[in-house]
Amino acid sequence: MLRSMPDLGGKVAIVTGAGRGIGRAHALALARAGASVVVNDLGAALSGEGHDDTPAQQVVQEIERLGGRAVANDANVADFEQAGAMVQQALESFGRLDILVNNAGILRDRMLVNMSEQEWDAVINVHLKGHFAPTRHAAAHWRELSKAGEAVRARVVNTSSPSGVFGNVGQTNYGAAKAGIAAFTVIAAQELHRYGVTVNCLAPNARTRMTEETFDMGAPSRDAFDPLDPANMAPVVVALCADDAQDVTGQVFHVWGSSVNALRGWSAGELFQADGRWDADALLAQLLERFPDGVAPPGMVAGMQAAGGQSLRAQS
Repeated sequence: MLRSMPDLGGKVAIVTGAGRGIGRAHALALARAGASVVVNDLGAALSGEGHDDTPAQQVVQEIERLGGRAVANDANVADFEQAGAMVQQALESFGRLDILVNNAGILRDRMLVNMSEQEWDAVINVHLKGHFAPTRHAAAHWRELSKAGEAVRARVVNTSSPSGVFGNVGQTNYGAAKAGIAAFTVIAAQELHRYGVTVNCLAPNARTRMTEETFDMGAPSRDAFDPLDPANMAPVVVALCADDAQDVTGQVFHVWGSSVNALRGWSAGELFQADGRWDADALLAQLLERFPDGVAPPGMVAGMQAAGGQSLRAQS
């Protein structure tokens, strides 16, 4: 039985960090749906060091073997000028830009008390600025088209993480960046909807070289369906990039296997109400009464162990 998918024929996509893992699966899925793809990958190590254009070139070749069109790009997405040149490459190579999938990232895990300033800065820069810079240039292009009277149906799909939305020991830098990306998504969606641009975000659970560095992901499933296959994320991206998804925006989706949860983010939660300014002793008594086991939400590790039996390997 043939499975249908949204038709993205004639559209042009940029996928960052597309040389391996989830990004590669995104690029291939978008190409199968008919989009031309700029395959971006710096080809760096997990720590962000080094440079190798081979991974991006290999994905381009895979897309071309499928009968699709693609070009490679090795920009550092956290470099503002290089990100702008990447957007320009899409316009020069294919004549338009419709889709931006921000996926590139690195890991430098360390417990907070041992984390260096450089380990913090590097991860925040690649993830958070690496989302801002390409989106900023793409959004400016789409705004110009909209103001010129053209109908814009553009899509941005960002990449957060369970570490960012649930928390994870040993990843204050990575989790903070990924939480920032979720907030960036919500606000960018509010700002860009008037120009015909939707902005959504994934928080994926998948077996990649990044997650295998931190978690015991286990061997690939021998069953017909592997819940940790990076390709499980790609249909969500293709669906969000369809023209019919024009009103789906500002969402953060946690994706694990066949489960897609539209997360609700921070809520009002438990209310503590007084007739005037709280007395600290009275508030403390209320806190202890209502939260005898503490007010902190359960960490990602406990949640993941309950769902999938995964364990953390954080550096000390």
